Amino acid sequence: MSYLTGILTLLLMAAPAGASWKAGLGKVVITPREPIMMGGYASRDHPSEGVRQDLHAKALALEDESGRRVVIVTLDLSGIPKDVADPIVEQAASAYGLRRDQLMLNASHTHSGPVAGYRPRNFYHLTPQQAVVVKRYTDQLVGHVVSVIGAALKDLAPANLSFEMGYAGFAVNRRRVGRRNLPQPVDHDVLVLSVRDLSGKLRGVIFGYACHATVLNDYQINGDWPGYAQADLEKTHPGAVALFVAGCGADQNPLPRRSVELAETYGRIISIAVSQVLSDKMKPIDPELKTAFQTVDILFDTPPSREQWRKLAQSSDRAVAAHARLMLDQLDRNGKLRTSYPYPVQLLRMGGVFTLVALGGEVVVDYSLRLRAAYGWDNTWIASYSNDVFAYIPSLRVWKEGGYEAGDSMNYSDFPGRFSPQVEEIIVAKVDDMMRRISK
Repeated sequence: MSYLTGILTLLLMAAPAGASWKAGLGKVVITPREPIMMGGYASRDHPSEGVRQDLHAKALALEDESGRRVVIVTLDLSGIPKDVADPIVEQAASAYGLRRDQLMLNASHTHSGPVAGYRPRNFYHLTPQQAVVVKRYTDQLVGHVVSVIGAALKDLAPANLSFEMGYAGFAVNRRRVGRRNLPQPVDHDVLVLSVRDLSGKLRGVIFGYACHATVLNDYQINGDWPGYAQADLEKTHPGAVALFVAGCGADQNPLPRRSVELAETYGRIISIAVSQVLSDKMKPIDPELKTAFQTVDILFDTPPSREQWRKLAQSSDRAVAAHARLMLDQLDRNGKLRTSYPYPVQLLRMGGVFTLVALGGEVVVDYSLRLRAAYGWDNTWIASYSNDVFAYIPSLRVWKEGGYEAGDSMNYSDFPGRFSPQVEEIIVAKVDDMMRRISK
């Protein structure tokens, strides 16, 4: 054997045979242990009365062939505000060395989960006793999420990733229901990202759909249709963990609704759509990972004057009056109102062929349609309700039409009013800049 031949043989022996991803999964119950005020509907006037279905925090940890990592956490909650995300991020950085761009948090937006947060939105009108219960739950929640991140990282093992899109049609553009003249954009695609061990056994699946989780509105804790979809998938595929990533469904509702049977039916529809994709040929993802996280300031529109706030404080609309009084209080204490908000944008690019864009707030479907058209319908997914759920994010179209998603919902916030008409272009420009950088 020549010297060069010997060196080549040693190099071939040292090279990995078919480099693969490493993937790990974790799952923990986050169901409240006591009656608690529920998130999603301002009309609820007392705490939860029981548990119809357990809620979960789930985590998928990924590591590429170069050792780059990311952890995707999904939560059966109405949202995850910044004051909850921040301690999770800080503790995950301390315990596991994860940078901010290496951790994605996404809420299913079930309207049948608990209020969570250290500064709950003012429209819940919590009593001091109810606020204590919410804080106690939030403390427990942060601990559970940090622990499930660790469990997923500990579970890392060789795996193969694939993705494809399915289809389901029950989401309806809810803005048109009362205003038939409005357009009715929807995104009925179903994201499916599979995680299999090297023998081909399904270990986990991430799936996404753009629709509110608002079938139910009673006082029983449950995950609404995303919870039933996850449960059905895990029953259909024993041993696998199903994680739901909410899409841009801020203006999308499941219709008809208001029965457990319908929640189960929509969950089953999504489960079947995902299983059909899993049973067919999917696109493989090479073990290469790139991640990015940035914030961009989105501006608020010009607010009313102090005198206008005083007039609004006398409104017969309780929400408008309460919001105006809150703004007057902020003016008295601070001398001004906030003019912008730091909006989070996160990108996960896998194998150079699939990109997950995670946007904060409640994002209307126009963003999904615009961004997927720009970057690829078949290989791009736009998640909403990610990393900080704080307000509705309208497109320019919705902003011009007006209504709840356009700005009326701000009457239930501590913000001075709707965002500026430039909000869509500011966010899209930031996504575009990050996409160009991460695609190099």
